[in-house]
Amino acid sequence: MENKRKIIIDTDPGIDDAIAIAIALFSEELDVKLITTVAGNVSLDLVTENTLRLLTFFGKNILVAKGAEEPLLQKFDDAKNVHGASGMDGYDFGEPNRSNLLKVHAVNAMRRTIIESDTPVTIAAIGPMTNVALLLKMYPEVKSNIDEIVFMGGSLTRGNKTVMGEFNIATDPEAAKIVFSSGVKLAMAGLDVGLKALVYPEDSEKIKIMGKTGDMMYSLFQKYRGGSFKTGLKMYDSCAIAYLLCPEMYEIADTFIDVETQSNLTLGCTIVDLKGYLRKSPNAKVCTDINPEIFKQWFMSSIEKCI
Repeated sequence: MENKRKIIIDTDPGIDDAIAIAIALFSEELDVKLITTVAGNVSLDLVTENTLRLLTFFGKNILVAKGAEEPLLQKFDDAKNVHGASGMDGYDFGEPNRSNLLKVHAVNAMRRTIIESDTPVTIAAIGPMTNVALLLKMYPEVKSNIDEIVFMGGSLTRGNKTVMGEFNIATDPEAAKIVFSSGVKLAMAGLDVGLKALVYPEDSEKIKIMGKTGDMMYSLFQKYRGGSFKTGLKMYDSCAIAYLLCPEMYEIADTFIDVETQSNLTLGCTIVDLKGYLRKSPNAKVCTDINPEIFKQWFMSSIEKCI
């Protein structure tokens, strides 16, 4: 397909990240120009290794750059309890090809990719926003050639890392605040829609027989603790890719969002001002709901293409 949408994926694989990356790599509508890694679900070294393993597994020659190994100010706290010690427990990928790992920092690689692109680039941020915040502060000139930052993160209600903080935002709330105030076009697919983006047991059984890709994903699913293998696994990060490829599955509101960075009780809480109480101009499109059936159909058909 001509005129594919150029994207940079900023990520911290992570089992649900791995699925989202696979869908993006095999989409006929997306052109993945760069994958950058950030400490999140596990350490920077592990998420980078996992990214290279995925690319080797799929035979994709996409440039990769390592980014931030810790949040801007907060102490780093991973999610090994959800994704396993490696971040992608459950499948033996073997040694990856490291020839496409750049020596430059992710922020510099992002800048170069954006500046040199002849069309605006979309950033799909499916991990903590540390790299993206550093990019926008260090190289504000890139803003003019960023089409949109679509991120999986935040919540309309409560959290899954802290009482009020969703994992990606609560891991580095200061970075999120920089991104939210950047003036760049934003789209948020948060925890609320992720909780409804489920892969049920019968779906997992169908995926299991989709060749080597299905076998790999099924093996990861068995170790994934984002939900339950029996009652439904939450595909949080695929929601950001779904926004790019199938936005009709969402209810979307234009609104103002910000993040709490001062309170010990609500650090990382995303303030999504749907009622306009703050009298601020909208700075983001926010997915307020998802059609689970459309997501399921889109997700299964997308996985079928990952061969």
